[in-house]
Amino acid sequence: MVSGTMWDEVETVLQTQEPVIRPIWNTFSSSVSGIWKGVGAVFSPITAEMEPINVGKKNEYLYDCYTLSHIELVPSPSKGQSSHIRRKINWVTLNPYGEIQQVSRDLSLPLKETMDASSKHRDLPTFESFDLGSSDLMEDDIMGIEPGLVFFEDGSYSRGPMEIPVGEQEDDSKYFLSPTFKFEQCLVKGCHKRLRIVHTIEFGNGGSDIQIMRVAAYEEKGPSELTGYWKVFEVSASPIYGEETKESNETPYVYLCTETLKKKNLPENPVHFGEEEMLDMQDVSVLWLPGGITGYVDIKKDDVLCIGFSWYSDEGVNLVMEKDYGTDGKLKDVRLNTEVKRRWSDPL
Repeated sequence: MVSGTMWDEVETVLQTQEPVIRPIWNTFSSSVSGIWKGVGAVFSPITAEMEPINVGKKNEYLYDCYTLSHIELVPSPSKGQSSHIRRKINWVTLNPYGEIQQVSRDLSLPLKETMDASSKHRDLPTFESFDLGSSDLMEDDIMGIEPGLVFFEDGSYSRGPMEIPVGEQEDDSKYFLSPTFKFEQCLVKGCHKRLRIVHTIEFGNGGSDIQIMRVAAYEEKGPSELTGYWKVFEVSASPIYGEETKESNETPYVYLCTETLKKKNLPENPVHFGEEEMLDMQDVSVLWLPGGITGYVDIKKDDVLCIGFSWYSDEGVNLVMEKDYGTDGKLKDVRLNTEVKRRWSDPL
């Protein structure tokens, strides 16, 4: 895992910003609805290691969670109000081995060789064949056209607060009330695969201290995968404050699209996990996750807080969702990027 300055970017605008039609709620709802089968885990914000999410019958800690999500559109009982999306997630916990998925470990072997061997002799059921017949209800959530939700027609969305605390010092006697916010973001690939990530971020000392849930890497996709030339198609949504609709008190958004060519280079001196105390607030925390997933929290040069993640595939396509907050703490911009890697040397 690498933390530190993010890759350097040089951007060339190919098509200036143009307005696009605001996504239709019913189209987004139909894209999200259905049955989704998945697996997830949680990680320590301090050590970046997997944390147990349940205790098994033998009092052993269980780390992974197999999930089955039922998402459906629920009509509103009142006329004039928009429909809602109901999400029910059933789950089964398993994997008592954490990131080393093997019961017995040969202590004479190095840790890396042990993990390589364990990947060949897994004791866990495969993802496709796992039976979720007897499971517990993990989550029952209603999602509507709500403040802080920015959605796109393919089913991608960004969900979080419209405003975060800035410049408000907390009383020391209320240290246990440090505001913690959940930022839920989802990317969709090929209409039938999706990635949902939740950043849990704690804001302290008026927003000057930020603690984010770090994530450990099973198989690290090196930063080199994300370097080079990229053709980027971006759709952004910016809220217009002070023009809330009278019916639902909903903040309207302006959707714009643009096309650019980006060249991404590695930083000269990357800083690895555990060395963050060497950095200042102008740096970024980058989390390399399994499956080509990258999560990050960045303070940009104009003091904008960026919370984002990307999903890279071996086909050379990188999907990105970013959420920006300005110096006043208000949501400034949400961006959905589709990046296609340029394979030839001459970008033009």
